[in-house]
Amino acid sequence: MRIRTDDEVYRVDAVWLGPPKATFPWRARYVAWGVGLVVFLVVLAVERRMGIGFSFFSTGWAVVITIVLTRVICSRISHERPLGAVLVMWLRELTAPRERSAGSGGAASAARVKVRGRRPLPKAKRGGRGTPSPPPPPPPQHPQRQRADRSRRSASRGTVPSRRARSKEVRGVRSPARP
Repeated sequence: MRIRTDDEVYRVDAVWLGPPKATFPWRARYVAWGVGLVVFLVVLAVERRMGIGFSFFSTGWAVVITIVLTRVICSRISHERPLGAVLVMWLRELTAPRERSAGSGGAASAARVKVRGRRPLPKAKRGGRGTPSPPPPPPPQHPQRQRADRSRRSASRGTVPSRRARSKEVRGVRSPARP
């Protein structure tokens, strides 16, 4: 079974063929005549702004340009997309916000990076108003005392101070000490 649509009703354009008994050799919709008139006046105004005088040839070229522009505009409009919708779409395309294609700034450079000879100290160890004071020297210790301190620290942690045992440890998890 074949269902007929009503598209044929909308395909019939409101066409003016010319005066009775003297029809034009072309078909033009009513909307095309209106668009053509407006485009012709705009083309004439642009010609005058460009300094082209009103003559036979300038008017002839204006008619040719009008026909081309009217055909382009009318090819975009139909019964499904009327002229008003096309004009609104065109206006919104022109005024829509665009993404910036050019980047702001320039090439990265280290010209403004300040380099100091000394490493900055924490705020607690600084003396006075922003002037760093030299760090205090470590207290002198005897080699035997240093070894005893190290062995006490490792015994208190419950780990064997060997590299192998330390490398297998997981932070936060204690492994049993080896004998």
